[in-house]
Amino acid sequence: MPIPAPILEALQRADASWRPHLVTGLDAMMRATPDYLPDLASDQYLPTGGRLFAAFALPLPDVRYVLVGEGPYPREESATGVCFMDGAVGPLWSETGLSKPVNRATSLRNFMKMLLVAEGRLSEDDTGGAALAPVAKAAQTDGSIQTLAELQDNLLGHGFLLLNAALVFRKHVPPVQEARAWVPFQRAVFAALAERADKPTLVLWGKIAEQLNKVPETAGLPQIHAEHPYNLSFIRHEGMQKLFGPMHLLHRR
Repeated sequence: MPIPAPILEALQRADASWRPHLVTGLDAMMRATPDYLPDLASDQYLPTGGRLFAAFALPLPDVRYVLVGEGPYPREESATGVCFMDGAVGPLWSETGLSKPVNRATSLRNFMKMLLVAEGRLSEDDTGGAALAPVAKAAQTDGSIQTLAELQDNLLGHGFLLLNAALVFRKHVPPVQEARAWVPFQRAVFAALAERADKPTLVLWGKIAEQLNKVPETAGLPQIHAEHPYNLSFIRHEGMQKLFGPMHLLHRR
């Protein structure tokens, strides 16, 4: 049975360097669960707009890190096909702290707070509104990035492939089940990365993403694990602070 045409058409969003490997992964999915992709192609899922493989716009040779989350945001305006980038978020700051859309996206809010702690702008013992207000006010005039698009550009500039364990979200399918179906695809992705002499670092967020450390193709890749950012404890994660702090992602490049 061939890969459904709508799924293949979505590959146009991926850089050409990735497409043969992604087709290999899709073929592996068809062999493992022959009904999954045909059912998906006839179903409603997020992200919409042909953005299923949007994360792979970053060319394969440019990947230095693979950041793996759980799955797309469960809102059409938020799901972009890129891990952790909420399409409903524009400005990052407000007069009183983080913007309302950032605060609504719990994971993004905690990621922002972790970055502020890592850069020494905020104390991990006090990340509430009162402490954030002066930080946000300063950020609007001190050369900090102002939008989520700029944060995404900074991550891409550091070579982050922003990937989800499950590339789709459907209300009627449990995320764990969805992610399990994508494992053969992810194995092809990691096999392509593992072939490189300069191995990218795998950054796994949450229990669903951490299941990928069990597949053979990730065995040779450096790995960093953390709880998912929707947990408040993520803000204090020393490994994440150590990784992201020196990158100064909140500064304009």
